[in-house]
Amino acid sequence: MNRSTETAPRFNLATASALLEIERLFRVARTARELQFTLVNEARGAVAYRQAILLSHGNADKGSYRVKAVSSLPAVERDAPFVQWVERLVASLQKQQPLAGVRCLSFDDCPEKLKAEWKEFSLPYVLWCPLVQSDGTAIGSLWCTRETIWLDQEIAILRRIADTFTHAWKILDRPRHRVSTRLRARWITWALVGAVLAALALPVRMSAVAPAKVIPREPAVVSAPLNGVIAEITVPANALVQEGQPLFRYEDTMLRSNYEVAEKNLAVALADYHRAAQGSFLDTKNKAEVPLLKAEVELKETERDFAREQLDQTVVKAPRAGFLLYSDKSDWIGKPVVVGERVMEVADPAQVELRVNLPVSDAIVLREGASVTVFLDAHPLEPLAATVTRASYHAEVLPGNLLAYRITATFTDPAHVPRIGWQGTAKVYGERSSVFFLLFRRPISAARQFVGL
Repeated sequence: MNRSTETAPRFNLATASALLEIERLFRVARTARELQFTLVNEARGAVAYRQAILLSHGNADKGSYRVKAVSSLPAVERDAPFVQWVERLVASLQKQQPLAGVRCLSFDDCPEKLKAEWKEFSLPYVLWCPLVQSDGTAIGSLWCTRETIWLDQEIAILRRIADTFTHAWKILDRPRHRVSTRLRARWITWALVGAVLAALALPVRMSAVAPAKVIPREPAVVSAPLNGVIAEITVPANALVQEGQPLFRYEDTMLRSNYEVAEKNLAVALADYHRAAQGSFLDTKNKAEVPLLKAEVELKETERDFAREQLDQTVVKAPRAGFLLYSDKSDWIGKPVVVGERVMEVADPAQVELRVNLPVSDAIVLREGASVTVFLDAHPLEPLAATVTRASYHAEVLPGNLLAYRITATFTDPAHVPRIGWQGTAKVYGERSSVFFLLFRRPISAARQFVGL
C-alpha cells in the first residue's frame, strides 16, 4: 500500500462537524436506497474525493459484485459501460488477490485486459474500503477515486464512516424484513383467495335474460269465416271498435251470383210443385209427383239459405268491443284466405300479459310464481315487475331458428299497464344457487357436452 510522506492534516473542528452530520444523516435515513445515496454523496464533506461507488457483495467467492450507488447520479444505469467495467474490475482483482482490508489501488494493480479502460473510467488513485459487519462478513465495499494520493488521516475517517454506514445498512436491510414482507404478501394472497372462494359460495338467485313482448290476454280472434279474397278493410289498425262494427269485407261477386241462381232455382221448383199439386185432383200421375217436387223445393230452399248465409258472411263484424290489432291493410287487401285463418284480434288494452322467449341455452328451473323484471325498450329506466303464470314444457322453434321455451307472465302492478306490442328484455329469476354456479353454469354445460359426462 502506497503511503504519502507528507504530513497529515490536523483533525480540526470542521472535519468533526462534517463527520457528525454524516452519522446523523445515516440515522435518519428511512430506506436502504436513501442510506446508500447519502454515503456516496455526503461523505465528501469529511473526506475529499472526486467519485465514490458503492458495491454490494452478492457472492464474493464467485466474484459477484453489483454497483448499488454512484456519487452525483440519482440512479444506477445497469447497462452503462462504466458500471459494467467497475464490476468486472473488482471481480478480477478479487480473483487475483482477495481485497480483505482497506487498500490503495493504482493503474499498476489493474489487470492487463482492463487497463485500456482505466484511463477513461477512473482517476489515478483509488481507495478500496470494505464494509465489514461485526461478525467479520463483508456486505459491500466503497470505491473512491481522486487525482491525489490518499493520506492516513483521510483513510481513518473514511473507515469510520464505512463502519457507521455498515451498521445502519444492516438494520435497514435485515433479511427478516424481507421474510416478513414475503410472509405478509403471502398472507394477503391467501386472504384474497379465501375472500374470492367465500364470495363464490354465496347463495344467489339464478337468473336468465331473454327477449320479451307485451301481448293481449285472451283476445277475441277474428278469423276468416269462408274461403275468399278480402276486398276491403274498413277499420284502421290499433283503432277502438264496438261490438258488431264491420271490420272487413270479402269480394262477393261469385257469392252474390250463387245466391241469385239459388233463388231462381227455388222459384222454378215452386212452380213445378204448384203445377203438380193443382193437377193431382184430375191426374193420378201428377198426384204421385207431388211429394218428390215438395222435397225438391225444400232442397232448393236449403241451397238458397246457404248461399244467403255465405253472402251475409262477406262482411265480418267485431265480436266484442276493444282495440283492433292486425299488421297492415296492404298485407290483407287482395289476399286470398281460407276458413279459420287468423286475420285480426280484438283485445282489451287493460288486459295484457308478458310473453318471454327463453332460449334453451339459458334455460333455468322455473316454477309458477317466479319473479320477472322487465326492461321495455320504450322505458329502459323504468323496470316493471311480473310473475310467471305458466311455462311450456317443450321448446319451440321460433322465427330466426331460435329454439326457446315460451313463458307467460302477468304484471303485478295493475296501475302501470304497458302498451300492447311493446318489446324489451326480461330477467327471469329461478331457484337459489351459488355465485360460482351462476358464473360458470354455461362453461360447465359446454364442457359436459364436449366430454360427454
